[in-house]
Amino acid sequence: MQNPSKFACWLSTFILCMLFWLLLTLSLDPVELILGAVVSGIVAAFAGNFFIHYRAFYLYNPVRLVVLVFYCCIIFLWEMIKANVAMARIVLSPNLRNYQSGIIRVPGSPNIKSEYGMAMVSDCITLTPGTITMDVAEDEEENTYYYVHWIDVTETDREKAGEVIKGRMERWIGRIWQ
Repeated sequence: MQNPSKFACWLSTFILCMLFWLLLTLSLDPVELILGAVVSGIVAAFAGNFFIHYRAFYLYNPVRLVVLVFYCCIIFLWEMIKANVAMARIVLSPNLRNYQSGIIRVPGSPNIKSEYGMAMVSDCITLTPGTITMDVAEDEEENTYYYVHWIDVTETDREKAGEVIKGRMERWIGRIWQ
């Protein structure tokens, strides 16, 4: 696969940074827009080639953007709430001895092969309370595995544990990063 040009990397990163700036400031004031463009341009100049390895405008497909926004606002938020409630039960429980923490090797989806997709799954696992992704590795057959520290190991079967830990998150991320 051909690497994108430096300008394509810069432009893609600039657009993403500028959208993030607009989201943070919620302002269309000309001074804010100019400052945002300058900051976004500088960030894109330094980081564009590090962020974009191939398909510079892949994420800017309207369908992918809608799925990404839906995932972040609905699916991930719901998984985060569920994990916070589970952690609150653990923390507020008078008897902490009933919980067993451990590291489990969870298989990844064969549909997600991009670095961005695997990183997003890994980050979403880590952002939900009670789990931390320690490593992402591939075996000889190029199957992906996530090594996850889980504060309450309720399932030792890898497939079932993967469903508990990743829930619907990986399926939705697979729709974004095919």
